[in-house]
Amino acid sequence: MRQSQLREHSRILGMGAFRPDVIVTNDDVCQWIESSDEWIRQRTGIVTRHRAGADTSVVDMAEGAANEALQKAGIEASQLGAVIVSTVSHPYATPSAAAALADRLGATPAPAFDISAACAGYCYGIAQGDALVRSGAAEYVLVVGAEKLSDVIDNSERTISFLLGDGAGAVVIGPSDTPGIGPSVWGSDGSKWDVIGMTHSLNDVRELSLAAEAAGSLSAAAEERTEDGKKLWPTLRQDGQSVFRWAVWEMAKVAKRALDEAGVKPEELAAFVPHQANMRIIDEMIKQLKLPESVVVARDIADAGNTSAASIPLAAHRLLQENPQLSGGLALQIGFGAGLVFGAQVVVLP
Repeated sequence: MRQSQLREHSRILGMGAFRPDVIVTNDDVCQWIESSDEWIRQRTGIVTRHRAGADTSVVDMAEGAANEALQKAGIEASQLGAVIVSTVSHPYATPSAAAALADRLGATPAPAFDISAACAGYCYGIAQGDALVRSGAAEYVLVVGAEKLSDVIDNSERTISFLLGDGAGAVVIGPSDTPGIGPSVWGSDGSKWDVIGMTHSLNDVRELSLAAEAAGSLSAAAEERTEDGKKLWPTLRQDGQSVFRWAVWEMAKVAKRALDEAGVKPEELAAFVPHQANMRIIDEMIKQLKLPESVVVARDIADAGNTSAASIPLAAHRLLQENPQLSGGLALQIGFGAGLVFGAQVVVLP
């Protein structure tokens, strides 16, 4: 039995981004929740967030980011050996966003699949893309983080809705003569499964439909379901304090492990690209990692908010736009979120 020819190394060859045109300010958000621009800035560091219009889908945004990544990598879509999309906001449980994206790009018949790993999804995708290239299963892999979180929030919900934005980031991974992606440190803690998630399940929606059918009126069932003020469709919510404590105290340990696994010291880094969840979390991780001032830190959250799986590639894309001298340097990236899941690796910036 023959096996695929192994490759020793892989790296990110090109990166792309898509940011929706609609910009939502903190004052806009405060129309729906009792808060203020000052409070949101102090607690999260967020000033604005981008949100997509009704005519822009997860796949649309993924396509925009992917086209730029392919162009910068100098790769044709027909050369892709796999298409991976990380998302929690694609409106279809099946078929995947990745299959639709592969068709649009002209990557058919490349295998295509989605990852549901929330804010760690991009790092999960990098881990899989790296493994596929080095194993010989694919020469080039497209990894996309794409989210339309505005579709899965209740604007009046106070724990998470004001944090979230929309967008997509993409990279092309291919073979390399030198190490370009360090060992991935990734995992999960299902004991905290319920601290970030949906308000209710799709089964609840089904029960509502059955109740409406029995009552002969959707409005009657809707009135019954909304007595407690909850929306009929599943939307995101979180236990903010639990998430904050977990991120601050546990994720710095994961980041340190990723540095150790890669054999990289903090002072050797050119950049730090953490998940853009909260500016205070970012600041605390910098302290715990003892990063020197020479390390450029991504702070895309101020303008983009929390875009879940799109967060890290969007932040890295902006970092390279504003600091082109970072190209070829080492970056530590770490994602963490609902599940609870986490993933981190050191990469060479394209």
